[in-house]
Amino acid sequence: MKKESKECVLYDRACINCGECDICDLDPNKICDNCGRCLDIKDDAIIKIEKIITN
Repeated sequence: MKKESKECVLYDRACINCGECDICDLDPNKICDNCGRCLDIKDDAIIKIEKIITN
């Protein structure tokens, strides 16, 4: 039975377990810990509701 390989999230190829996708975008000497500092996320957000559908 052939083992399926994962796709690389950075390049158009199969995953070779290089670990490059785990490196922090802001500090290349750090492993990403999902702190979110690299994302432009505000503390609050506004969502416009256009309609409410009820059954």
